[in-house]
Amino acid sequence: MKIANWDKNSYVLLDSAGGERLEQWGGRTLIRPDPQVLWRNDSPHALWDSADARYIRSDKGGGRWEYYRQLPEQWRITRGELTFIIKPTGFKHMGLFPEQAVNWDICSDLIRNAVTEKPVKILNLFAYTGGATLAAASAGASVCHVDAVKSVVDWAKENAAASGLRDKPIRWIVDDAGKFIEREIRRGNKYDGIILDPPSFGRGTNGELWKLEDSLYDMMLQISRLLSDAPLFVLLNSYTTGLSPSVMSYLFNMTLNRKADISAVEIGLTVERTGLPLPAGHSAYAVFKDYK
Repeated sequence: MKIANWDKNSYVLLDSAGGERLEQWGGRTLIRPDPQVLWRNDSPHALWDSADARYIRSDKGGGRWEYYRQLPEQWRITRGELTFIIKPTGFKHMGLFPEQAVNWDICSDLIRNAVTEKPVKILNLFAYTGGATLAAASAGASVCHVDAVKSVVDWAKENAAASGLRDKPIRWIVDDAGKFIEREIRRGNKYDGIILDPPSFGRGTNGELWKLEDSLYDMMLQISRLLSDAPLFVLLNSYTTGLSPSVMSYLFNMTLNRKADISAVEIGLTVERTGLPLPAGHSAYAVFKDYK
């Protein structure tokens, strides 16, 4: 398992028990649900009883935040040179998935180490609030950032500005990922690196249905058509339980049709109280050998 590392002043996973995580985001202590946390604690962390807020799931779907003390509407955390604006949302999320720092580091290292006179051209699909976009742009890439939700693309722009990346070559696109890919193929546009972090289920800008198990294979075939003649990498992340690392590796081998080093791993975060890794998804990487 690859573990995401954070400075404790920005993010720390303090404890996990009873289907919940106890976390600190920039010093604010929050409790959020996590269905993978199947265990109880015999000696729980003391901060469970003094959290600032807790997300309470509804048996009808969704949920709400229960605040035990006043929190700012939003605040900032940092990782290296990057700054992220975070805030509690109605879907339990904070506008950032901290385990994804593993993938940011991999992308950044590949981009920085690429031997080329031109900027590496990156496509980030299902790009959310831009963690991977910012990491790639900071490493020197030209990035096309695509998400179907305008509010999160605006949030990503704010993160870029907060990180001092406002003037970097980033295209901000509000569009359904599948339709955008089809148009890019027709236009003949190519990318050296492609990042995907698709949801298990969702709808596009005009209500298009997305179900990962039904749609991902065809999308990966199209992704292969968007790669440049000598590309650098493809990165796929998934939270879907059934999409194991071995399945993701098989999928890459069946769709990319190029010589590449393909690997897939579980990613996660270390629980401070126990020192054990908490799984938080899977990632697959195809690193091509002939990039130039």
